[in-house]
Amino acid sequence: MSQAGRALAYAFETGALAPQRAFFLRAEPSPFRDSDAEQSFRPEYLRLKRMGWSVVPRLEGDGYQLGQILLTKHKEENFANIARGWTLLGEGGTLVCAGANDDGAASLERQAGKIFGLAGSLSKFHCRVFWLTRGDRLPPEYWTELGGLRPVADGSWVSQPGIFSWDRIDGGSALLASHLPDDLSGCVADFGCGWGYLGREILARAPAVTTIDLIDAEHRAVEAARANVTNPRASVHWLDLATEAAPATYDAIVCNPPFHAGRAADPKLGQEIIAAAARALRSGGRFFVVANRGLPYDAVLASHFATVTRLADNNKFRVSVAVK
Repeated sequence: MSQAGRALAYAFETGALAPQRAFFLRAEPSPFRDSDAEQSFRPEYLRLKRMGWSVVPRLEGDGYQLGQILLTKHKEENFANIARGWTLLGEGGTLVCAGANDDGAASLERQAGKIFGLAGSLSKFHCRVFWLTRGDRLPPEYWTELGGLRPVADGSWVSQPGIFSWDRIDGGSALLASHLPDDLSGCVADFGCGWGYLGREILARAPAVTTIDLIDAEHRAVEAARANVTNPRASVHWLDLATEAAPATYDAIVCNPPFHAGRAADPKLGQEIIAAAARALRSGGRFFVVANRGLPYDAVLASHFATVTRLADNNKFRVSVAVK
C-alpha cells in the first residue's frame, strides 16, 4: 500500500471519516475492498482482480455517499479525477482525496478548499488527506473537461490526463517517427502506444502494413488511441505486455518504452517491454526503439537480438533498430 493509501486508511481507522457505500478512483489494495474500484493501469487492475475486488477501468454511475481518490503527481489528472468524483457523488456525499506531500497534495488541498470549501483534513505519513462535501458548488469547467478526451497538439488528436505526454507529441516519439523506414510491411505493432501518434504515422507512410496492433497498459491511452487511429488496418488492445502475451507475431514492432513507476525512474519497465518485443517478433523481424540516453537498454537489446544498430542520437534520445 502506498503512503497515501495508508494515510487514507488512517482517516477511517481513527473515526475522522465514517465508511459508507463508496467508490475508489486510482484504487490500490487496501482495507476498502468493498468499494467500487476504478483502476485504469492494467497491472494494478489485474492485481485487484486477483484479490477479488470489484474493479473496472472506468467507473460510471452516481448517487454514491462516499468517494475516495488516490492523487497522483500529475496536476491535471488530479483535477480530472476530482471533477469526475463529483459527478459520481450524491447530494451531500463526501469526496476524500489522499496524496503525498512530495506530489503537491497540500497545494491541491488549498485549491480544492477555495473552490468547494474543505469539510476536513489531516496529515499523516508525509501525506495529506482532505475531504469535501458535495453541495451547490461545481468543479471548474476546465477540471470537468479534463475528465474525457479533448483536442491536443495541432488539434487533429485527442488525449486526456493520465497518459504519458498527454497534451503534446513527445520528443522521443517524434525522433523515432522520423527514422522509421517506409518499407515497413505485414503485421506491425506499437508496444506502449500512448494516444496513437506512432501508429497513425506508420499507417500514413507505409501502405504495405497490413495490420497494426496498438497496445498499452493504460486504459486511458487505449481510449485515446482508438479515437485517434480509425484506419481499419488498426486494432487497439489493453494489455500488460510484461505479463500478458501479445495478440500476434509481428514483422516489426515500434516502441517508446515507459520508464517511470510513480516518481522514480525504473528501467525495469522498459526492459520488460524489450523482452516482450523479442518474444513477439518473427525471426528476422525488426524492433525500432527510442529511449532517453541515460537508460541502460543497450545490454538488454544485445541479449535479446541478433544485431542492434544505432539510427540516431540527439544527446537526449537514442533511436535503435534491433533485428531478431
